[in-house]
Amino acid sequence: MPNLKKGIYVVLTGAPGCGKGTQARLLKERLGIPHLSTGEMLRAEGHTGSELGLKIKALIDKGNLVPDEMIIDMLKNRIEKDDCQNGFILDGFPRTLPQAEALDELLKEKNITLDAVIEIQVPDEIIMERILGRYACMKCGQGYHDKYQKPKVYGVCDTCGGTEFYRRIDDNRTTVQNRLVNYRALTYPTIPYFEKEGLLKCVDGTGSIEAVANKIDSVLGV
Repeated sequence: MPNLKKGIYVVLTGAPGCGKGTQARLLKERLGIPHLSTGEMLRAEGHTGSELGLKIKALIDKGNLVPDEMIIDMLKNRIEKDDCQNGFILDGFPRTLPQAEALDELLKEKNITLDAVIEIQVPDEIIMERILGRYACMKCGQGYHDKYQKPKVYGVCDTCGGTEFYRRIDDNRTTVQNRLVNYRALTYPTIPYFEKEGLLKCVDGTGSIEAVANKIDSVLGV
């Protein structure tokens, strides 16, 4: 496999509900590079109905983490696709220190150097409010929120005109609390790891979506 071309390679990290997914999608539009959400990749596998998919779905629904080997293999296959030649945005990976180390090895193998690891910082109480209020269009996946991002016309998706919406089964108070505990125990140790490598950039994620996007652009120099 030939080395991938140099582009913009970014990791967005932070607690669940900090806005990683939203900011990754906006950054994808601004930079024209793929948004690689390991969560979405795993949920897609979980909906296949296969034995592996059912195991993944059970783990996700309880707010638990999927084994590293499974995620790393999925990611390796994904970044070898043509659309990743000029960069990508990683969202939801790495979630553990071993994953961060495995990511380092994988990127070295592909001759890729990360430009930045951006931690979006948001207090727990705001995270809980954000997650419990979010939902999405069943047809196109456009995200909304009961308080912060309502459709322009009640019950009608702004993007595709769809009228059916859904909430993720794992967006409930008990599961969110479990995910925050998991984050502090398992994911937070990656922060000093990337800081030691000189990659870590911290962004205040409590402002408007546009304000946070501007801060990320400033960090990346784009």
